[in-house]
Amino acid sequence: MIQPISTFELTSSQTTYLDARMQAVSRSFALVVPWLETPLNYYLATAYLLCRVVDNIEDCLQPTAWKRARFSEAAQLLELPDLAIDILARWEREDWPGLTAGEAQLMGPTTGGPLWQIYAAIPTPSRQVIHRWVLEMITGMSRLDAPDQRPIFVEQQGILLPAEEADYNQYCYVVAGTVGHLATELVIEHYRLPDAVANTLLQTCEACGRGLQKTNIVKDFAEDLTRGAAYLPDEWLREVDYTPLALHGAPAGWSRKVLDNVLAELDQATTHVLALSYHTQGYRMAGLMCLLPALQTIRFAANRHDKLFTTEHQVKISRQTMARCVWDAKSMVSDNDAVVRYTTKLKQEVQSKF
Repeated sequence: MIQPISTFELTSSQTTYLDARMQAVSRSFALVVPWLETPLNYYLATAYLLCRVVDNIEDCLQPTAWKRARFSEAAQLLELPDLAIDILARWEREDWPGLTAGEAQLMGPTTGGPLWQIYAAIPTPSRQVIHRWVLEMITGMSRLDAPDQRPIFVEQQGILLPAEEADYNQYCYVVAGTVGHLATELVIEHYRLPDAVANTLLQTCEACGRGLQKTNIVKDFAEDLTRGAAYLPDEWLREVDYTPLALHGAPAGWSRKVLDNVLAELDQATTHVLALSYHTQGYRMAGLMCLLPALQTIRFAANRHDKLFTTEHQVKISRQTMARCVWDAKSMVSDNDAVVRYTTKLKQEVQSKF
């Protein structure tokens, strides 16, 4: 059994806080974190919630200049978390249009304050990892519409979308690839992984994050349109005369292109899991709990590809499928051959639908 480099304990009220906030912002990720060993579970829960703070700033329907001021304050908090009560008190007096009540609460001192207290108490090496990658997310988000560079997003039919495939990948890196790097560096530190394993994980971790984000982009396409956004690139949508933006569907070949792009990222995520030795049980299980539902979501999309990007666009897997993913992950956590068989079969099923 690998012993953590440092001990880190939370009070019962702090663990209850993290659990409650995780359930409030992401039930899917809340299912993943409990499989991790302590204190890695606390570090990643804290890091994820800090990333949600940054997401909330980006998602808020405020002008660019307002967002940049909030991003600057968030960066300051990463450096000086003791300022949280003062800054969060100012944030509480701001309007946060576009956020749910729960999301807005995380930006105020009552609900948000305990998060920054936990972050401040995390041992320095792990806190520095979190600091570096959350700051990278802040920097990336603040430059998505920077006036001194080519716009990453363009508008078509009143909908904002990434201009080119490279912009699609860059957006997914900023919002999710950074999280992949953050988690991986914490994992390498926690398990004290050898250089050969660490290098493979670092080479594949960005694709892990991008793959999960792209899965969500396919899943949430119709819902995102109601918010005036679509995250598939203009470069692709132009090929089909933008019919998906009106939910008028798309040719099967185009839908396959979208799904194949996601599967290519999930291939790298599979390599990421396979690189982990069996003693890293917690993170292997967490990795499978991210990978398997994503693969099943793409399988579900392929099974009904004629309904994709139409008014019947619905790509959410059932609770029964999710429960099966948990069972499969448990059965494969110490069996790389089973992981390879599972992923190979599923990809073949996806290809057979087109």
